Amino acid sequence: MSNHDHAPIRQYIPRPLRGRSMPVRQGLIPAAGSGSRLGPFTNAIPKELLPVGEKAVIEHVVEAMHLAGITDIVIVVSPHKHGLSDYLGSGKRFGVDFTYVVQDERLGLANAVAAGEHVIDGTFAVVLGDNFFSPQTFLADLIDYHAAHHPETTVGVARVEDVTRHGIILPDGDRVVDMVEKPQPAVAPSDLGALGAYVFETGIFDAIARTKPGYKGEYQLTDAIRLEIGEGRDVRYRVIDGIHIDVGTPRDLMRANEWYLRENGHTETEHHLPASYISGSAKESK
Repeated sequence: MSNHDHAPIRQYIPRPLRGRSMPVRQGLIPAAGSGSRLGPFTNAIPKELLPVGEKAVIEHVVEAMHLAGITDIVIVVSPHKHGLSDYLGSGKRFGVDFTYVVQDERLGLANAVAAGEHVIDGTFAVVLGDNFFSPQTFLADLIDYHAAHHPETTVGVARVEDVTRHGIILPDGDRVVDMVEKPQPAVAPSDLGALGAYVFETGIFDAIARTKPGYKGEYQLTDAIRLEIGEGRDVRYRVIDGIHIDVGTPRDLMRANEWYLRENGHTETEHHLPASYISGSAKESK
């Protein structure tokens, strides 16, 4: 575990939104994945440090957390993945505090979340470190919803084209009554897919501890949430408006950059991002 301060690379730090109740001060960013689909780039650097615009993709996540009022961020890394702490440092230049914890083996997203249990002491948000969202207010909106309704878990979702790349929910009103990890289209309970953004109470750790290996022999967060549902806990969903891109492939990394450059006044890109592209995954929600 290491924390290093570096000279600021940029001076801009988004300020937390005013006029909102900000009940969540802790966030967790899983960043232990190998990024094998992004080789050879990820042979040299962690996939979370690949650029979207002038920032590493994980920086967009950090800024969204800070904007939502989160001040303490746990970053889950794999052994020997020192590039993240070397680059991000202590969190000071982002206006937050980072704690780095190690996921000893890559045993799935639920296992990565569980790695941070010893430093989480209340309601917390989780956003995957290789996902790009715009606008950055998506997490503040998700937290506001969770604070207003007080469920055990709130899952950020959107309508997806490829259900085989997401945990897919079965909705009933604004509640989740079932959730299936990466189903085949013929058996998918809906087209509402989890986008890698959640708000949890600490009871999720108990559910994870009792979750059995599932898809690909890994401990899936979808299965832990499904266990909560089966035990009658209140699990809800919130549709995330805007764009979401999982930058897990070179094509999606390119699309994230095209979107970012276009939205920030750079019009010289040669390719065009469809308005309703999703995921692999990007989608503009109205």
